[in-house]
Amino acid sequence: MKIKWVCLLMLIGMAGMLQLADAADTYEVDAAHSMIIFRAKHMGVSNNYGRFNQFSGMLTVDEADAANSAIELEVKAESVDTGNEKRDQHLRSPDFFNAKQFPVITFKSTKVEKVDEDTLKVTGDFELHGVKKSVTVEVEMTGKGKNQQGTALIGFETIFTIKRSEFGMNYGIGAVSDEVRITVSVEGMKK
Repeated sequence: MKIKWVCLLMLIGMAGMLQLADAADTYEVDAAHSMIIFRAKHMGVSNNYGRFNQFSGMLTVDEADAANSAIELEVKAESVDTGNEKRDQHLRSPDFFNAKQFPVITFKSTKVEKVDEDTLKVTGDFELHGVKKSVTVEVEMTGKGKNQQGTALIGFETIFTIKRSEFGMNYGIGAVSDEVRITVSVEGMKK
């Protein structure tokens, strides 16, 4: 009878360990080692670049089943930085981001699919300037490793294009392109 109980307890313990091994891992976006940048064309001639200096997010990564993975990002619109204070003030104004009325830009995944070993197809709700739209992007896993303290790290990057007019940002179309390319490169630190 004792042997049956010991075997039962061992099986329960092993099942618990297997569940832990297969569970999704949660990572917090490390903004110091991540970038969110954008590119828009000025007067049809040159590409102007900018970035956001303040953002946060969480990554849930289930390498065994991508459907259990998730991405959430929150960007502070007022942190827009193009290297030109006058232009940045204009971008924060109602003509563009309207950062006072719409202080955050968000992305929250609704579906994650595995394309191959290093690529995910991520669909989610992207909210900008008070308008929420579903977007689908390909996300590349750029690496995994550990920091000096032994904490697990993971990196992802995606590049996609939006039309700002679809989010109610219509000011100056023609002088500034409607299409804006966005690059999101994030490093996550395991929680």
